[in-house]
Amino acid sequence: MTRVAAIFATVWCVLSGAVYAQTTNPVVVELYTSQGCSSCPPADEYLRTQLAGRDDVIALALHVDYWDYIGWKDNFADPAYTNRQKLYAQAAGHRSVYTPQMIVNGEDHVVGTHPSKVEKLINAHKAKAPTVELSVSRKGNRLRIEAEAATRQDMRVHIVRYLGSEKVSIKRGENAGKTLTYANIVDEWTVAKSWNGRSALKFEANSKGEGPVVVLVQVANGGPILAAARVE
Repeated sequence: MTRVAAIFATVWCVLSGAVYAQTTNPVVVELYTSQGCSSCPPADEYLRTQLAGRDDVIALALHVDYWDYIGWKDNFADPAYTNRQKLYAQAAGHRSVYTPQMIVNGEDHVVGTHPSKVEKLINAHKAKAPTVELSVSRKGNRLRIEAEAATRQDMRVHIVRYLGSEKVSIKRGENAGKTLTYANIVDEWTVAKSWNGRSALKFEANSKGEGPVVVLVQVANGGPILAAARVE
């Protein structure tokens, strides 16, 4: 059974050389999940086995904290990810949030245990012409980000880091006794820049560590994701 929680407050969200991350119009799929949610393991498994390894999809698992009270504290959860999900809900006119939820390119909301619907949405977004051309390269601990827009909107450039795969033995709560494997676990999310699209965007940012880095260009306040790129 899909878990639902009410929204109670207004929400405000070493490689050497250069590696270029220019896959063709990758689609971002965000999974809002929790180790304390008995409905979530099938969605977690779908992301891990069917989405995480795809070049045409950037799959991100964001663990929320609003189920921690029922007996098991999710060690990947961050209130910031809960707030991001709430912002999406408010932008869509929804009064509640739930797990497991997938949001495709910041625009389409679907229950995370409906993979056929997710796949249809991925294909629909792949067919759209991008309104932002994004180029990201990485050299050492530096990212170089360049973008040009065919639209003028209030946008944000997000930089996201994630863990590849982690096993967790859950001792209490609804999933007590299970050992679950999670993939693409977001562990850092930074808003790096605001941009209105009126001129080309060029800047550099820090990129510590060796794990994958994702750059997103998204309309502010829970709007659509207009461009995305990943460097390994």
